[in-house]
Amino acid sequence: MAAGDTLVARPPEAPPRPAQVDVVVPVHDEADTLAASIGRLHAFLTGRFPLSWQVTIVDNASTDGTWDIARRLADELPGIRVLHLDEKGRGRALRAAWLGSDCPVVAYMDVDLSTELEALLPLVAPLVSGHSDLAIGSRLAHGARVVRGPKREVISRGYNLLLKLTLRSGFSDAQCGFKAIRTEVARELLPLVEDEEWFFDTELLVLAEHNGLRIHEVPVDWVDDADSRVDVVRTARSDLRGIWRMVKRLASGSAQADTLGERPRRLQPSLTGQLARFASIGLLSTALFSLLFYALAGPIGAVPAGVVAMLICSLANTAANRRLTFALRGRTDLVRHHAAALAVNLLPLALTTGTLVALEMVGSVDRGVQLVSVTAANAGATAARFVLLRIWVFRPAG
Repeated sequence: MAAGDTLVARPPEAPPRPAQVDVVVPVHDEADTLAASIGRLHAFLTGRFPLSWQVTIVDNASTDGTWDIARRLADELPGIRVLHLDEKGRGRALRAAWLGSDCPVVAYMDVDLSTELEALLPLVAPLVSGHSDLAIGSRLAHGARVVRGPKREVISRGYNLLLKLTLRSGFSDAQCGFKAIRTEVARELLPLVEDEEWFFDTELLVLAEHNGLRIHEVPVDWVDDADSRVDVVRTARSDLRGIWRMVKRLASGSAQADTLGERPRRLQPSLTGQLARFASIGLLSTALFSLLFYALAGPIGAVPAGVVAMLICSLANTAANRRLTFALRGRTDLVRHHAAALAVNLLPLALTTGTLVALEMVGSVDRGVQLVSVTAANAGATAARFVLLRIWVFRPAG
C-alpha cells in the first residue's frame, strides 16, 4: 500500500434475512401432480408476488416417487426447500414446517392449488403488517366464488354450522386449505393443538378465537379438485370426535394459552341470545335425562336412577352453559361455578326426587307415568335455574 493511502475496514456482510413468507405445501403420494403444481406456484411467486418468499414442500410418508420429485424441484428451482416426515397427517406436516421456519409469516395451501393464487397477498398482508394474527381463505364468505358439487357444498356448510352451534365459532370456513399465521403466534398456539390430521385446522382456529387472537378472512375463488382422495366418512367421524373433545376442553379451561398474555375472557351475549342457548341446552339436557332415567330405572330403581341421571346432566349442563350461554372461558372461577351450579341444580333434583317418592307412596309404579312426571318436574325448574345462573352463578365479575 502506497504512503498516504488510507485503509478502510469494511464491516462484515450481514447474513441474509429470512423471507417474509414461507408457503408450505403438504403432500402425500402426489407424484403425478407435484411438479406441475409447484412449477405454477413458483412462477406466480417469482413474477407476481411482491413479498420475499420461500416454498416448503413437506412430504409426509409418501409411498410413490413424491419425495424424489420434491428433491429434484428443490435442486432446480430457487426458493424451494423440502422436508420429509415418516408419518402421515396434514396437521403433523404443518406443525413441523411452521415450527421449523425462520420466516415471520407461515402459510399453507393444498397441492392441487384449488384456491386462486391471487388471494395469497390479501391473505398474508394483514399478518405482515401486524394487523391480524391468523388469516384464512373462506369459500363461504361474501364475495367468494366456488365451483364444486352439491354434496361437497352441503357437507361444508353443514360442518361449519355445526361448529357455530357447538363451539360458537365466529369464522366462516374452517377447512379451506388456504391459511396463514404469524410464526410467533404459531409457536405459542401449536403446543395446544392435539390433532395431527384434518381436524388440525379447526382446532387451531377454535383455540385462536378462544385466546382472543384476531382472525382475518379472505373470500377466495375456489375450484373443487375432482381427484380428491379424502375419505369423507372417516374424516367426518374424526371431526365429530374432535368437536366433542374441544367442547370438553373449552368447558374445562384447558384451552387457554398462558403465553399469549391477557386476552378478553368474556364476551357479552345479549339476554335474548342467552335465553335461546339456555333453552337449547335445557332441551338437550332434558332429553339426556330421560334416556338415562329410562335406561337405569329398571336395573337400580326409579329414585336412584333419577339421582344418577340428574347428577350426570348437571355436570354436562353446567359446562355447556358456562361456555355457550354465558361465554365464560379459562379456569378462573371454574370450581366455584360448578359448585354453585350444583347447588342450583339441587332444586330440580329435589323436585324430581320428591315427585318419584310421591308416586311410589300412592302406589304408582308405571314406568311411563314416572317418566312423564319426573320430566315435567325437571322442566318446571328451568326458569328459576336460569335466573339463578344469571344473577348468581355466572354473574359478571366486579
